[in-house]
Amino acid sequence: MRIARKIVAAATATATAAVLAGVVGAGVAQATSPSTAQAPSACRPANHLAKITDAPASSGHRHYRVTLTAAHGYEPCRLAGSPTGVRFSHHGTPDRVTAGRYGAQNKVVTFGPGHPVHFDIQVPNGRSGALADEAAFTLRAPGGVIPGESTAHGRLTVSAGTVIGPVQAGA
Repeated sequence: MRIARKIVAAATATATAAVLAGVVGAGVAQATSPSTAQAPSACRPANHLAKITDAPASSGHRHYRVTLTAAHGYEPCRLAGSPTGVRFSHHGTPDRVTAGRYGAQNKVVTFGPGHPVHFDIQVPNGRSGALADEAAFTLRAPGGVIPGESTAHGRLTVSAGTVIGPVQAGA
């Protein structure tokens, strides 16, 4: 009777050790195996920041620059043309200003970590304007729009005749 118990106990201990070794070994293999998944795209609205700043005025117009930056860890992407569906708001209240586009809409730029991009908001002088502190917009890729809505924050004044320039490389 005593011998049978020792054999069963020894067999159980050996099996438990083998299972634990397999689990530990599997954990190490997973931690050191290379990842085949790509990082998320910098073009997704949740993966970049956008801010609005004053830009030099031109004859008859005020200009604002919207600069987009992406943090390290995101995959670069390609953008083209002017953002669409641009809406302005002030303290959460939408303005009734709609924006058109200007400039070449087919130039492609790369956006991602270390590669900021910007676009221009051009507003005619001499018209009564609406204060805004946010612009919401949809970015465009060479093949169409990028799902989701990006937002940029900063102080600006918009009015009828406001137009949005194409995305360009650089801050």
